[in-house]
Amino acid sequence: MPETRKWQVRWQSAQRSARVAARRAGRSARTAARSAQRAAQATSNATWQTWQTAPRHTRQTWQLTAVSAATGLAVAVTAVAAAGPWDSGQRTAERAVANPGPATGGEHHDDDRAPRPAPSAPAVLTALGGPVRGSAGRGAAPLPTDAGLADALAPLLADPALGSLRTASVVDVGAGRQVFGEKPDAPATPASTVKLATAVAALSLRGAEHRIDTGVVLAGKNRIVLVGGGDPTLTARAARPGPGERPANLRDLADATARALKQRRLTTVGLGYDASAYTGPVLHPISPNENIAPVTPLMVDEGRLDDSDHGPAPRSTDPAGDAARTFAGLLKERGITVDGDPAEARAPKKPDRIAVVRSLPLSALVERMLTHSDNDIAEALARQAALGAHRPASFAGAAKAVHDALAAQHLPLAGAVFEDGSGLNRADRVSANLLSHLLLLAAAPSKPELRAVVTGLPVAAFTGTLSSRYVGDTAGAGTVRAKTGTLTGVNSLAGTVVDADGRLLAFAFMTTGTTDPQSAQKALDHMASTVANCGCR
Repeated sequence: MPETRKWQVRWQSAQRSARVAARRAGRSARTAARSAQRAAQATSNATWQTWQTAPRHTRQTWQLTAVSAATGLAVAVTAVAAAGPWDSGQRTAERAVANPGPATGGEHHDDDRAPRPAPSAPAVLTALGGPVRGSAGRGAAPLPTDAGLADALAPLLADPALGSLRTASVVDVGAGRQVFGEKPDAPATPASTVKLATAVAALSLRGAEHRIDTGVVLAGKNRIVLVGGGDPTLTARAARPGPGERPANLRDLADATARALKQRRLTTVGLGYDASAYTGPVLHPISPNENIAPVTPLMVDEGRLDDSDHGPAPRSTDPAGDAARTFAGLLKERGITVDGDPAEARAPKKPDRIAVVRSLPLSALVERMLTHSDNDIAEALARQAALGAHRPASFAGAAKAVHDALAAQHLPLAGAVFEDGSGLNRADRVSANLLSHLLLLAAAPSKPELRAVVTGLPVAAFTGTLSSRYVGDTAGAGTVRAKTGTLTGVNSLAGTVVDADGRLLAFAFMTTGTTDPQSAQKALDHMASTVANCGCR
């Protein structure tokens, strides 16, 4: 018989100790359970006696409070689970429906083994306020009336914190019609809520699964060119540990490039960079600005000069050149010497591409853009819309592409002006009616390719630009999902909300001429919370 080693003795001792501990824990748990059962029975008896002696109107109030609290908690949990800028809220099953085709292969995928649809993944929008459990179909919860919503919202629009122009539109998603409006067709400055239009246009023209390439091509015997395709989320930072697909990484591109060059027995090369995918002005009209980098198709980490990944930050004045210089340094670390400084160049018309990395799907970029109100991604998506429409990838070309894409969806565009994709341009104009109908379209069961527009919305008190708003607001927290919009004198809010009856509504509230942004935000938040707390019939 083999000798029992020390680790075996210790293992056997540990097993015996675990069995003893388990028996003791079991006895303690049974004792605690019996005590809890007796306490629960006593509490139940006392509660029943209180209920029996309470007046009828008090009982009704208690019932409404209990139902509202339970609904709000359930929606909050679901909303947080569904939200997330990088783990696409458009779940696997929905993405499979939105992008039919072969289960394997495809030019935009690094791995031919495509993920299988989750067999029981529920539709996101059902959990966020579609038919209530046990109802008989889409929109089965009671429909709010126009008069009921007017009684609730009209007084709030009179809040002195709001500016001289106040517009609103509330649309019932199940019925597909407007149930409240206040100057709903009046064009107003949207600020960042215009990103909803950018998202719908980009997804309509490019598709939810489209990926943006960044590649390296040969340009002569001993020369390569780094070619930007317009991926603003390309990073040069070390990959963070954790599950899920990651953004394209310049380090991975350097790995693949170094391998390809060494296979060709090349260890010294010249490096050029091609940023010709975009045309027109590079600077946004408000630039230079910490809210947006120069708009180029080649950049790393959005041209940020600090370690942030969203929000204002100091920016590079030459994102494309900086990206190329960073790439040269990464090649050097991998045994490839770059001869001279990287310089602007054009890739050959028939390039021999030796390496490529691809962005996350467009749906994931849309979610990140909306959650964090990311201006760099917004301008990149506007140019993806232009490329999809075969127009110049410029501010002007993107504006035309977005307008035409929305017109093709029969959306209300009276007075609409799109001067940029981010909403930083004060010359942008949209109506509350357009914003609410963009959300209505994205929520439609027949448009799963647009679902990221809804799942990317910040969740009140939990995520993105709403993480610090609605805190302590039991009606709105977790129930309101909305895109914010703020410029000096401009405040807007557009999103979805589940009312007290479980009805999903899309809303847009816009105001211009405000003088106190914090008070204006609170007024708009209060309007959305009022809808959440209202059956309004």
